[in-house]
Amino acid sequence: MSNFTQELPPQPPVGDVKVVYMGPAAPHWEVRSTFGDSRLIESFRDRVHARLMLLPPHDPQFRRNRERINRDAERENVLIAWDLGYEEAEG
Repeated sequence: MSNFTQELPPQPPVGDVKVVYMGPAAPHWEVRSTFGDSRLIESFRDRVHARLMLLPPHDPQFRRNRERINRDAERENVLIAWDLGYEEAEG
């Protein structure tokens, strides 16, 4: 067993999701997908809903949970996009 990590070439994404803010009435969020294994996308969608349930984008907890969702997407090699209904500041 070796103790070094081998750098693997980047792999193509296994799916994509778009998280859309639906407005102030619950449920606030919809997760849409155009490609990927349906079981993987459903599992990811369930985790997104668990983290964002009843959180509007102006809630302080939203930013922390959004970062967790982004890291989860990166780990699973899923492309993620956010539509909050307004333009976000870069940075």
